[in-house]
Amino acid sequence: MTENIASSFASMITRLSPAKLNLFLHITGKRADGYHNLQTVFRLLDWGDYLHFSVSNDVVISTIASELSANQLCHQLLILDGAEAITISIEDNLIFKAARALLASAIQSNTLPEQLAKVHITLDKHLPMGAGLGGGSSNAATTMLVLNEVWQLNFTCDELIKIGATVGADVPIFIFGQDAVAMGIGEELTTIELPDQQYLVLTPNAHVNTATLFAHPKLQRDIALLSIQKIQSQSNYYVQDLLTPYHNVFAPVVTSLAPAVADAFNYLQELESRALGTARMTGSGSAVFLPLDASVAINKKLVAKWIADAPCAGYVVGNLK
Repeated sequence: MTENIASSFASMITRLSPAKLNLFLHITGKRADGYHNLQTVFRLLDWGDYLHFSVSNDVVISTIASELSANQLCHQLLILDGAEAITISIEDNLIFKAARALLASAIQSNTLPEQLAKVHITLDKHLPMGAGLGGGSSNAATTMLVLNEVWQLNFTCDELIKIGATVGADVPIFIFGQDAVAMGIGEELTTIELPDQQYLVLTPNAHVNTATLFAHPKLQRDIALLSIQKIQSQSNYYVQDLLTPYHNVFAPVVTSLAPAVADAFNYLQELESRALGTARMTGSGSAVFLPLDASVAINKKLVAKWIADAPCAGYVVGNLK
């Protein structure tokens, strides 16, 4: 039985679907399309979810595929496990949306290969949802990168970033795959070199609706636009400490609406003088984090005590290398 099951798969692929931190996050204005322009520095982490792709020997022939919509074709090609608790319908899951967007682009450009392998995707979820760590967007990006290879669609990185931006604003950074200064809605990415770092991340069990945050009267939406060169040259203003003019515009709003986030944030602020860094929130919350000085990070017993004493789940994580 085991041999029969194994023989039905051509290959098995496992990929880390990494989390991200926003070292700062500014909103610089509202766009004509209703979205908001932002500026941020994304830091990718060596911590995240895992996606397992079982590529089947069974295929869908392109002559049949061409008669199907991208949505129908996606149902023919994909089985998704491990995401049942995230969305009621598979069609609302970002992994499915990412695959569908890939196929739609290939159909539109008339570049579908002759055969498309069926793929069984298993999500091994570790990142909490609604934490501002980019879990769902990272899952989508990882799916796009792997399926682009498996299905031999041959989209370039720039093309994948454009497709990914239609799936979610945070998807492009995970396709880009390295630390970056981001502008636009998050799809305009410029590489930035940052020192290796470890972080104490707390994930309170709280979530504030994104639409509620963007509608909040106290949310700053007109932060002065900074040049990319200035952001690159002033990394000492936001890597370890968080100095003016850098901040996260969502932090005061989220902490006022979610007591659990405020408690976690206050706890990290109490540790700042010993950790030699500035506590802050990532994305629009709810996760908060504290950069650890190298001299502190090596004291595993001390950091373990900080996690044990924290008001919610905590993790020590490093940057993706």
